[in-house]
Amino acid sequence: MKEQDLQVYQKDILEKGFAVINSVFTDREIEKIAETIQKTDSSTENFRKSDDLFAVRQFLKEVPEVKDLVFNENVKTIVRELFGERYFAVKSIYFDKPETSNWYVAYHQDLTISVDKKLEMQGFGPWTTKKNQFAVQPPLPVLENIYTIRIHLDDTDEHNGALKVVPGSHAKGIYRPETIDWNTETEEICHVKKGGVMIMKPLTLHGSNRTTDGRRRRVIHIEFSDMELPQELQWSEKLN
Repeated sequence: MKEQDLQVYQKDILEKGFAVINSVFTDREIEKIAETIQKTDSSTENFRKSDDLFAVRQFLKEVPEVKDLVFNENVKTIVRELFGERYFAVKSIYFDKPETSNWYVAYHQDLTISVDKKLEMQGFGPWTTKKNQFAVQPPLPVLENIYTIRIHLDDTDEHNGALKVVPGSHAKGIYRPETIDWNTETEEICHVKKGGVMIMKPLTLHGSNRTTDGRRRRVIHIEFSDMELPQELQWSEKLN
């Protein structure tokens, strides 16, 4: 992966809030990742199973064997060159929308971070607590600093729930979806090939439609930051 190629993607992320980079993983690497997930004991409470969704919260903690496979040389280069030398992973989720999945996700921004405890702090809130996991909306600069990598284990297009995004919406602060003015905003569907990644700023408005062609969609979602949180608050999944 050449640095000059990455500059094109850097411009996209800056201006549009996202970029798609294909051929980051080989088919064999993707197969090994899928096999590793398959073999994991899924009985803990961080695993969620239903007819519509299989999801793993704190994915890199729950499936530690997958780390070396996920952070291949291409991903390390992307993090270093596009985000910065000091960025580390702060949140990870795996989800599998099976062939029968028929739910869609309305437009939203990713406004919370995962932390290790609940503290009353200026600028942090509202809070949610699920099974001893704490999520909070932090001040805007913390959100603006984050980058997300979404690793695609399947070809993804508009027929099996590819993300749709509003280009440039990441630069407008907290943007309520109900206030989107479609006379001025546009929608883009992000096609990503198996083994490709989508990089996104969490404030980019995004959603996805129902699967209509019976193809599954498996994605690993990892968020990165280079900020330390104030006071005694820590990222719950910090991983260098």
